[in-house]
Amino acid sequence: GRYFYKNRYARYSDFNRATGSLRQSGSAWKPLVYLAAFRQGLKLDTTVPDEPIAVAMGAARPLKWIANYDNEFKGPIPMRQALAESRNTVAVWITREIGLDRVIGTSRELGIRTPLQPYITTALGASEVRLLELAGAYRAMASGILAEPYIIDRVTDASGEVLYEAARTALEFSSSHLTLIQEGLRGVVRIPKGTAHSLYGRDFPIPVMGKTGTTSDFRDALFVGSTYGPHGVTVAVRIGFDDNRTLGDKETGGRAALPIFREIMLRAYQEKLVGSVPSFPRAIEEGIDQYLVHQPGQSR
Repeated sequence: GRYFYKNRYARYSDFNRATGSLRQSGSAWKPLVYLAAFRQGLKLDTTVPDEPIAVAMGAARPLKWIANYDNEFKGPIPMRQALAESRNTVAVWITREIGLDRVIGTSRELGIRTPLQPYITTALGASEVRLLELAGAYRAMASGILAEPYIIDRVTDASGEVLYEAARTALEFSSSHLTLIQEGLRGVVRIPKGTAHSLYGRDFPIPVMGKTGTTSDFRDALFVGSTYGPHGVTVAVRIGFDDNRTLGDKETGGRAALPIFREIMLRAYQEKLVGSVPSFPRAIEEGIDQYLVHQPGQSR
C-alpha cells in the first residue's frame, strides 16, 4: 500500500500513529503464529485442542487461564477452524508446542522490527507493535514479497532507461507455507463462523484475506486485510484512544475496524485508485470449498 492515515486530527498533530504508536495487536497477531506453525509441519487440517490452558505470568504470580471470546471450548478442532474463529487457547497451545522463538523469528522475517516481549502471551498480540509493521507483515504473507516502506519507486532518464528502482525482496519462505496462511486467512472471511465473514457477500465483491483483532477491555479494535498477490492491496485499520481508555463494550475489531476496511477497499477498487481486483488461486478457494462441504450446517 502507498497511503496511510495517521490519525483523525492530522491537521493539528505531527504524531503519526501508523508509524510511531506502539499498541497491542490482539488477535491480529495470530496469523504470524500460524505461519510459524506451518513452517514446522502443521497443516490447516491438523487437529488442535481448544481446551483450558494456563500460562505462567512470572515469579510469585498465579497462573493465567486463557479464555476464548465466547468463553467456550470446542475440544479438538482443525487449525483452519481455530484461525477462522480466533480461538485464543489454540494460539497459545501452538506457540507452546513450536516455541515462542520460532514465532518471533517468523515475525522478524516478515518485517516486524519492534522489540517483542519474551512471554507466551505474545501469541495473543500482547506485545506492542507499530501498525505499519503489522500491515507490512500481512502484505508479505499475501504477496510473498517483503514489504519495506519506500518513497521513491523508480527513477528513469529521458530515454526511459531505469536508473533506480526500489528493491522487492522475496521472502525466504516455502511457497507451500505461504499458501497455507493465505488459505487460512481467506477462510476467516469465507467460513460462516469466521470473524470476518461479513466481508463475504454480494455487497462486497472483492475477494480478501484478513484477521480481526481486539485487545483487553476493548481498548483497541483492529482489522488487517489484503487482496491477493504482488499486485494486491493491504489495509490495516486500528481504532483506539491515545489515553488507552476503552472504546466501549463489545467494540471488537469485527465491529469497529472491519467496516472501515470495507469502505476503503470498495473505494480503492471502484474508483480505480489501484489496479484491477486480483483473484485468489483456484486451489485456495477449492480447499475452503472442500472444508465447508464436510461441515454440518455450513454453506458456501
